[in-house]
Amino acid sequence: MDTAHLRKLLFAPIEPFNTLSLSVGEGHMLHVEECGRVDGLPVVTLHGGPGGGTSPSLRRFFDPDRYRIVLFDQRGCGKSTPHASLHANTTQDLIDDMERIRVSLGIDKWLIFGGSWGATLAIAYARQHPDRCLGLVLRGVFLCTQSELDWFYRNGANALFPDAWHDLTSPLSLTEREDIVRAYYDRLQEDDFNKRRPDAAAWAQWESALISLEPNPSNTLTDARRSDALARMETHYFVNKGFFKRDGELRDDIDRYKHLPVTMVQGRYDVVTPPRTAWSLARQWPGAKLQIIGDAGHSVGEPGVVDALVRATNAYADQLV
Repeated sequence: MDTAHLRKLLFAPIEPFNTLSLSVGEGHMLHVEECGRVDGLPVVTLHGGPGGGTSPSLRRFFDPDRYRIVLFDQRGCGKSTPHASLHANTTQDLIDDMERIRVSLGIDKWLIFGGSWGATLAIAYARQHPDRCLGLVLRGVFLCTQSELDWFYRNGANALFPDAWHDLTSPLSLTEREDIVRAYYDRLQEDDFNKRRPDAAAWAQWESALISLEPNPSNTLTDARRSDALARMETHYFVNKGFFKRDGELRDDIDRYKHLPVTMVQGRYDVVTPPRTAWSLARQWPGAKLQIIGDAGHSVGEPGVVDALVRATNAYADQLV
């Protein structure tokens, strides 16, 4: 039987060999875990959102016999505390947190693995600390530009999903609908978790409804705490344009990191982070490997995306171990 063209699957489930709570200042405690091989090739995995939190499945994109896999919940989400806190929570804070984690674990350089917002953070980190990066594996490339935000929250994706868009906008007044991100940001400033819960659920469900090429009922976010962190964090970051000083800043500064090797995996029918961002960035990044998956949307769990990401991490291990 010819197995050369069979799609790669996730590696078997594994448990962390090390878990720690790391104090990063301003009252924030980060949940950090390490899996795989203690002396393996270091890789840090960056979850999406912002506010999505990590998950056990993200451990499984790497060969545990060759990788030292570092995962952490970004400020305010997952098992990090305080939950859904917007205080001292900016892109620069997250970059600084990555450095604190790297230093505390005694890692000199690591591979950066991130999807969606995790890809944004990966590039932002590589721009600031290129000397600490072995390379990048990115999925659903997102640069947090105004045009990308407008596509998803103003005029673009709503043309394909008018029913889900109705569910997102129907709780809002006509005035609020003029700026969806601002409207939900203002609503989610409510201190009472239970009072802001319906708005957090509506915000999170919009993204969940669009994430996969094929409709998947399991994509529905039923964890109220996770929806709350996701909604609070995304509106906080998006209303502040990712805390970047200028629109398109990451792409404009590509000379700082374009010498690094990168593999990009992009669903052809990704309507959350459309392929044009990955395509345009790859054209400016010498040696970039861009793979567009013809039967995939945005989800990291779609078979073609899993296959491409596992092949990418295997290739880096072959080169670097």
